[in-house]
Amino acid sequence: MNETVKTLLTRRSIRGFKTEQINDRDLDTILETAKYAPSGSGRQSPVFVVVQDASTRAKLTRMNAKVMGKQNVDPYYGAPTLILVFADSERNTGFEDACLALGTMLIAAAALDLGACWIHRAKEMFDSEEGQALMVEWGVPPRFYGVGACALGYAAQKAAPPLPRKADYVIRV
Repeated sequence: MNETVKTLLTRRSIRGFKTEQINDRDLDTILETAKYAPSGSGRQSPVFVVVQDASTRAKLTRMNAKVMGKQNVDPYYGAPTLILVFADSERNTGFEDACLALGTMLIAAAALDLGACWIHRAKEMFDSEEGQALMVEWGVPPRFYGVGACALGYAAQKAAPPLPRKADYVIRV
C-alpha cells in the first residue's frame, strides 16, 4: 500500500503525551507541510503560533478549560507543543484554509511517528479579552480568529482503535 494512503488510514488522535519536547526538525517539517496545505487561490491565509513555553501553555490550558466550564483539566492532554491556528476573517476561504492546514499537521505528525490531536475552543478563547491581548502580544492581526490547536508530542499511550466506518458514508450518484 502507498505510504501516504497508509498514513491517512492509520492516523488516530492521541490523547496522552510524554513530557519530552519534540525536536526542532520534526516541528519545522510539520509547519512546512501546513504552509503547503491547500488554500483558496493559493493565498496561504492562516497564521500559526507555536507554543512550547510552559507558562504560556499553562495560560492557554486555563483559558481552554474555562471555555469548557471546567477547572483543573488539561484540554491539551499534556502535549508539550501546541500549534494554534488562526483564520483570516477577510478571506472567504479563511476558515477552510485554516482547517486544511490543521488537518495537514495531524497527518504530518503521524507520518513522523508523533502524536497529535485537534483541540477545539480556540475561537472562544481568542474572542476573550485575554485572548485578544495574547494575539496583540504575538503580532496576530485583529482580523484573525482562532480555529483550533494541534496538540503535538510523543504519544504516552496507544490510540484507540478506529470505529467501524458507517455503511452510508458515501453516496454515489
